[in-house]
Amino acid sequence: MPRPSHTLAMPDHIVRLERFQEARRLLDGRIARTPILASSTAGRVLAARGIRLSDGRLYAKAEHLQKTGAFKIRGALNKIAALTDAERAAGVITLSAGNHAQGVALAAREAGVYAVVMMPAGAVRSKVDACRGYGAEVILFGEHINQTWARMDEVAAERGLTFVPPFDDPLIIAGQGTIGLEILDDLPDVDVVVAGIGGGALCTGIAAAVKETRPATRVYGVEPVTSNALSLALERGEIVRIQPRSVADGLGSPFAGEWTMAMARRYLDEIVLIDDATILAGVRFALERMKQLVEPAGAAALAAVLFGQVPIHDGERVCVVFSGGNVEVGRLGELLAGAAPLDVPAVVAEPG
Repeated sequence: MPRPSHTLAMPDHIVRLERFQEARRLLDGRIARTPILASSTAGRVLAARGIRLSDGRLYAKAEHLQKTGAFKIRGALNKIAALTDAERAAGVITLSAGNHAQGVALAAREAGVYAVVMMPAGAVRSKVDACRGYGAEVILFGEHINQTWARMDEVAAERGLTFVPPFDDPLIIAGQGTIGLEILDDLPDVDVVVAGIGGGALCTGIAAAVKETRPATRVYGVEPVTSNALSLALERGEIVRIQPRSVADGLGSPFAGEWTMAMARRYLDEIVLIDDATILAGVRFALERMKQLVEPAGAAALAAVLFGQVPIHDGERVCVVFSGGNVEVGRLGELLAGAAPLDVPAVVAEPG
C-alpha cells in the first residue's frame, strides 16, 4: 500500500494554493519555461464535430520540451529540496516506468544526492539509459510495476534510502501543479484544461492550481481504459490495486493514493477513458500535424479532445498538456501504425 506522507499542515489530503506558489518560486530558473503551442488543424477537427474553439485553435502546454523530456522534474526537485540533512546523506530511491525515474535522477544529481531508481525489466531502453546518464543507479526488476514496487521496498529498507514517491505526496503534487499556474499566465481566460492521469499528481495538481486561481475553468483527466486506477478508486471509495497495461506506459500506475484521490474529488470535473488506438492517434496527430514528438502518455489528453471525449462548448479556449516526449525511436513506426483513423478536414480557400 502507499506510504503515508507528512501533512505539511494540510488537512484532508488537500494541497493548498500557497504550496503551488512556493513550489513555483523554488523551481524558478531551475526548469524550462515551456511554451504554449497552438494548432488550427486541431481546431478544424473539432469544428467538423460541431465545436468551434475560441480563435479556432487548440492549445497545448509543451512539457515534452521540459528537462528530461517530461514534467516529472518539477515534483522531484520540489521533494528533494525538502529532504533533511540525514536523508540527503543517505540517498533516495524511487520507482517508475521511466519519466519520474529520470526526473528524480536529475534532481538528485543537481542536489548532490545519491539516487537509486527501480524500473520494470521491460522499461523503455532510452529512459533507462537516460537515468544512468543522469548518474542514478538503475535496478531493473519485475515484469510489471507491482513487482518492481515490492522489490523497491526491500532495497529501501536494506540501504536506508528515502522514498521519493511518483505521485502520492503533497510536495510532488505541488511541483507538478506549477504547470497550471504557467498555463494561466499564458492563457488567463482558458475555459478547459485536459491532462493525462497515471497516479494523478499531474492532473490533480494542475486542477487545484487552476481552480483555486480561476474557479470557472473546468479540468478533465484522461486515463487508458486498461490503466484506470484513479477512476476505479473514486468509484469504489478506496485505493484499488490494478495491473496496468497500456501503450501509454507513463500512465500505468498500479494504484492511486490518498492524496490524489482527495484532490481528484475536490478539483476534477470528470475523468474520461480512452483506448490505446485512440491514444496513438494523438501521437500521430502531434507528429504529423503539429511537428511535435510526444510519447503516448503525453498525447492522451490531445487524443481525448480530438475524438470528442471531453465536454467542450462553442467558443471555449482549450489547453491540453503534452506531458512527455520520451519515445523509443525504434518503435515509432509500430506506434504510428496502431493509431485509430482520424479525419482531418482540408483547408478550404475563401472565395476571391
